[in-house]
Amino acid sequence: MMGGDRRAGWTVLVWAWVSWLTSVSMLVGQMRSEVLATGVQLSGDLMLGGLFPVHEKGDKTPCSSAVYDRGLQRLEAMLYALDLINSDQELLPNITLGVHILDTCSKDTYALNQSLEFIRVSLDALDTSGLECSDGQPPRVKYRAKPVRGVVGGSYSSVSLQVANLFRLFHIPQVSPASTARALSDKSRYEFFARTVPPDTFQAMAMMDVMQLFNWSYISTIHSEGSYGEFGIEVIHNLAMARNICIAVSEKIPHNADHKVFDTAVGNLLKKPTAKAVVLFTRAEDARGVLAAARRLNLTSYFHWVASDGWGKQSHLVEGLQDVAEGAITVELTSQVVKGFDRYMARLTPENNKRNPWFKEYWETFFGCKLGPPGSDLACPTSTRRITTESGYQQDPKVQFVMDAVYSFAYALSNLQKSKCPGVTHVCEAMNKYDGGDFYRDYLLNVSFRSVVGSQVQFDERGDGPSRYTIYNFRKIPGTRNYNYSVVGSWYSELDLNLSEVSFSGNSGSVPTSVCSRPCQVGEIKILQQGDTCCWICTPCKDWEMMIGEFTCQDCGRGRWPYADKMDCFDLPHKYMQWTSVFALVPVAISCLGIVLTLTVIIIFTKHDDTPIVKASGRELSYMLLCGILICYLNTFLLLAMPGAIVCALQRFGVGFGFSMIYGALLTKTNRISRIFDSASRSARRPGFISPKSQVIITCSLVSVQVVATVVWLIIEPPGARFDYPTRDQVILKCRIKDSSFLLSLIYNMFLITTCTVYAVKTRKIPENFNESKFIGFTMYTTCIIWLAFVPIYFGTGNSYEVQITTLCVAISLSASVALVCLYSPKIYIIVFHPDKNVRKLTMNSATYKKAPTASSAASVNHGKVKGRKIKRTAEAMDGHTIRGREAADGARDSLTHCYRGRKSRGNGERGSSLKETPLE
Repeated sequence: MMGGDRRAGWTVLVWAWVSWLTSVSMLVGQMRSEVLATGVQLSGDLMLGGLFPVHEKGDKTPCSSAVYDRGLQRLEAMLYALDLINSDQELLPNITLGVHILDTCSKDTYALNQSLEFIRVSLDALDTSGLECSDGQPPRVKYRAKPVRGVVGGSYSSVSLQVANLFRLFHIPQVSPASTARALSDKSRYEFFARTVPPDTFQAMAMMDVMQLFNWSYISTIHSEGSYGEFGIEVIHNLAMARNICIAVSEKIPHNADHKVFDTAVGNLLKKPTAKAVVLFTRAEDARGVLAAARRLNLTSYFHWVASDGWGKQSHLVEGLQDVAEGAITVELTSQVVKGFDRYMARLTPENNKRNPWFKEYWETFFGCKLGPPGSDLACPTSTRRITTESGYQQDPKVQFVMDAVYSFAYALSNLQKSKCPGVTHVCEAMNKYDGGDFYRDYLLNVSFRSVVGSQVQFDERGDGPSRYTIYNFRKIPGTRNYNYSVVGSWYSELDLNLSEVSFSGNSGSVPTSVCSRPCQVGEIKILQQGDTCCWICTPCKDWEMMIGEFTCQDCGRGRWPYADKMDCFDLPHKYMQWTSVFALVPVAISCLGIVLTLTVIIIFTKHDDTPIVKASGRELSYMLLCGILICYLNTFLLLAMPGAIVCALQRFGVGFGFSMIYGALLTKTNRISRIFDSASRSARRPGFISPKSQVIITCSLVSVQVVATVVWLIIEPPGARFDYPTRDQVILKCRIKDSSFLLSLIYNMFLITTCTVYAVKTRKIPENFNESKFIGFTMYTTCIIWLAFVPIYFGTGNSYEVQITTLCVAISLSASVALVCLYSPKIYIIVFHPDKNVRKLTMNSATYKKAPTASSAASVNHGKVKGRKIKRTAEAMDGHTIRGREAADGARDSLTHCYRGRKSRGNGERGSSLKETPLE
C-alpha cells in the first residue's frame, strides 16, 4: 500500500514537470531564432547531449551574432570524437552514438533554457507502467525522440552550476570539459556532475605558488562576476591569508562591463601602487578588457599579471595589447595537441560540413569575409582556403578534454552494455531502463582509459579529473618584435618553475617586487599599519632583546644576551679580573715589589737585631708593623682572585686586618712617645704601660677591635660571590658585599689613621734623636692624602669593575709602601751603607749639644744638681725600649740633663723654644 502511495506521488510530480516543461519550451521557442533552435542533431542507438558556447553573449539579447572560436572548436571536437568512436570496432561494436548539441551563448540562464530540450526528450524514457488514463488505457507519450544518456558540457562554470541542478532532478549524468568551479565538487548539491578537468582549487594553488616563489606578498586581484571568477578568487584569498600574502585591492568585473568599468577597476589598483602583482581570475573577454584599460591609462609595463586558464595561452586575447601583457604568467591545464583534430578542421568547409549549422558563421568570422548566396561570386572562396595554422588557426587547449569527456561516456556505456546485455551486440532493454544515477556512480566514475593523446583519464571520488597545469610566460622573442607564450614550468601537486627562463615586462633581469613594506632586518620587528598584515614599520629591538615571532621583542633577562639572529638568548660569560689583564699586572707588579722590599727589611732587621738603631726603633712594634705591611701587599692577590666564599671572606678580613696592624702599631708608638715627653715636662716620674710588652698588648688590643668587627660583619653578611650587572651586556662575578658595607669596614682604620695623624702632629717637635715622629708624621700626611683620593675614586669607578679593583689594590699597596719607605728607608740606609753610625753615641747624638758654657748655663749647673735625681728617673723610664740597654739609658740621662739645664737657664718664658732645639734621642 505504501509502495502504491509513492508511485502515485511520483506520477503526480512527473506530469507536473511535463506541463511545466511544455510551457517553458514554448516560451523558449518564441525567444530563439530558427538557426539557434536547430542545434546539431545526429541520430544514433544511444544519444549524448552537448552544451557549448558557440556564440558570445549579447548585450540586449541572450546571444550575439559573434561566433566564439573556442566554443565552436569544442563542438567540432565532440563530433570528431563521435566519428572515431563510431568507427571503432572494439568500443561499442554495432552501436552508434548520436548527439544533440545546443548553444549556450556563454550565458547561464540561456543555457538553462536550452537544457530543457534534453529534459523534454528524457520524459519519453519514463516508466509509464504505473500510469493510466481516465478511460483505463495506458498513456501515450507525445515525444518519441531518444533520450540522452548523458551531456557533455557546459564550458563556463556558471552554466554548469545551473544545468547540473536541473539534470540532478532527472538523473542525467553530466561531464564538463572546462568547468572548474570548486563548488561543482560538492556531491550533495551536484550529485551527477563530473569533469575531465580539475577544480580551480588546484589552479589557485599553482598561482599562489608562483607568487610565493617571486616573494610577492602584496597583490591585487580582479575576477569576473559569476561562479568561475567568484569561486576561484575565493580560493585565492583563502590561500593568500594562509600564506601571509595580503590582498591590497580586489575588483570584480560585472557582466556586460563597458570601458568605464574596466578603467575604474584598473584605476582602483593604483590606490595601492606598491602592489604591482595582479591576479586575474577572469573570463577571456574580461582579461582583454583589463589589458585594454591598462593601455588607455598608460600603464604599460606597470603591472605584473598572473592569470588563470581564462587567459591561458590565447593569442587573440593579447592581440594588439602585447606590450601591456608582456611578462604575464598564465596558468593553463596541461594538454596536448590532438593532431588528428587539426587535420579534421583543415578538411572542413561550408560545403562538406552540413551537420554543423553554425560552421558558415565561423568560416566568415575566421576569414573575415562573407559567403554569398548560391550562384553569386563568393567573397570567401572555399576552394582555396582552409582552417590551418598557416591561416591563423590555433587548437583550443580544451579540445583534448572534450574528447576525453565523450570517450568517458563511450567507455561507461560499453561497460554497461557488457554487464547488462551479455552476449548481445546491440542496445538491450536493460540498458534503456537503467537509471542514470546508477550509471553515473557504477560505471561513469569508474572508467579508466588512455586518451587519444596517450594520457590517463579517470575520475576521483568527487568526479574531478587529474590536476596538471602548465605555466606560461608571455614574452617578446629575443631579437624580434614578436611575442609568444613560452613554457617556463609546470604544476602537479607542487610547482616546478625555471626562474631563469621567466621574462618580466621591461626586460627586467631580476624579479620585480610587489610588497607593501620592505622586509625587516635581523633584530627588527614589524609594527602593523592600518590593520594590514603586509604593511608595517620596522622597529629594532633593543640590544638585549630577542624576537618572539615577527611582532614582539622580549627581554632576555639579566645575565643573558641574544644570538646574532635574535631568535634566542644565551648566558653571558661571567667576567672577573683576569691575571693576564693590564689592570691586574700593574697592581701585581707593585705588590710583588713591595713584598720583596718588605721581606728584605725583615731580613736586615733580623740580622741586625741587636744593633742600637734597631733597638731604638722598638723591635716588637717594628716587626708587627712590617707584618701589617706584608699583609697589605698580599691583599692584592686576594682582591684579584676569582670571587668565592673563601676568597671573599679573606678579602674582608685581610684588608682591615693589615691596615689595623700598621696604624695600630704606629698609634701605639706615637702615643707612647707623646706620653713620655708630656710626663717628663711635668715630673720625672715614669709613665705607665711603656714597656715593650705593654706596647705589644696595646697594639694587639687595637687590632682585635678590627678583628671582632670583621667577624661580626661576616656573620651578619655571609661571604660569597654574586653577579653584578653594571651594563646589560656584562655579568661581573664579585664578592657579595655592598660598596657601602666595605666603606663602613674601613671606618675603624680611618679612626686609627686620624688619631695617629693627630699624635704625629703633636709630637712633631720632639727631638729627632729620641723618636721617629718626623717620619711618622710624613707617613700619616701622605696616607691621609692617599685615602682622601682613594675613596671618591673607588666609588666613582663602580661601573668598571677592573678599574675599581685596580684602584683598591694600588691604594692599599701605596699606603703600605709609604709606611715602608718613610719609616724604614732611613734605618736601612744607616744599617747597610753606614754601619759606622749604628752606635749608641751617634744614636744618642749627644755631641751635638756639647757647647761652650755661658753665664746662664753656669747658673743652671747648680740647679741641675738639685734636679739630677728626677732626670735620672725620667731617663730610666725609657730604658729597655726606645733606648735599649744601660748605655742608652745613660745617654738619655745626659741628654735630659742638658735639656733641663737649658730650659732652666732660659726661664719659664723660653721653655718652649729650648724644647724645640734640644734633641731627646
